[in-house]
Amino acid sequence: MEYRRILLDGNVVEVTRTGDTLVAPDGRYVNAAYATHLAPSAPTKILCCHLNHVSRVREFGIELPPAPTWFQKPVSALNAHGGAVVRPANCHYLNYEGEVAIVIGRTARNIEMKDAAEYIAGYTIANDFGLHDFRDTDAGSMLRVKGADTLCPVGPGLVTDWDFRHKSLRTIVNGDVRQDGSTDEMAWDMHYLVADIARLITLVPGDILLTGTPANSRPVEPGDVVSVEIEGLGVLTNHVVASPEPVSDEVGAQPTATEEVLSTALGGEWEFRGQRRPQPTDRSALPFPRVPPRFSS
Repeated sequence: MEYRRILLDGNVVEVTRTGDTLVAPDGRYVNAAYATHLAPSAPTKILCCHLNHVSRVREFGIELPPAPTWFQKPVSALNAHGGAVVRPANCHYLNYEGEVAIVIGRTARNIEMKDAAEYIAGYTIANDFGLHDFRDTDAGSMLRVKGADTLCPVGPGLVTDWDFRHKSLRTIVNGDVRQDGSTDEMAWDMHYLVADIARLITLVPGDILLTGTPANSRPVEPGDVVSVEIEGLGVLTNHVVASPEPVSDEVGAQPTATEEVLSTALGGEWEFRGQRRPQPTDRSALPFPRVPPRFSS
């Protein structure tokens, strides 16, 4: 069964999909191609696995950690199928990352991995967009890199009976396949990830877990159309637009194009990949906001 959330005559309605038709509980229906989609759940949190696909680990020439590491996207980043992904005017390194998304169906805390499936409502598609211009300052938390408004499209629907094993995953930009992976290359499966997070963080119905992306995440430009296609889950499509406004230079970290930024944004195509690690940038070479700190070191 596939459920979707759409706007129908101005109201948020959960519908079921039958072929190309979305049917509301009261019998109203709309063609899926013309529906205004919302994200298929309303999460209290969006939690994301850093590295999971072996192809991406190999692309970066690094070692897989012994357990997953995580970051969080704020719910204000949530976007939907058909929505615009906004790149600020003074930023250049907006990357796509096609992923499987887990949607929680029951409150989960301190559960065993063998029981994790009972707490999953179903699965959907996500595109974990990242604004790598801020990679220097937010490399740990990823807050601004991954948390800016519109950077978490999820959808189009929630599929309840999907078996995550042996499924293909592709990201397509303007008709060209850019990522081509499989759930078989994931170091940790869906049940492991749910059990891992629930050891310390209570998961509630609607919460979303992003499970990692394959190799070949690359920057996209305003005007590009990006689709993530996952076998059995459908296709999530979004388009990139340019904001007329730059990120303010009054306060806060500023966009950069340092080696840390370029090495992440360009992945295996970074010119020094396999030769050395990104070199740290001297503090004096980084752009500073107009308002300085109150105290200097």
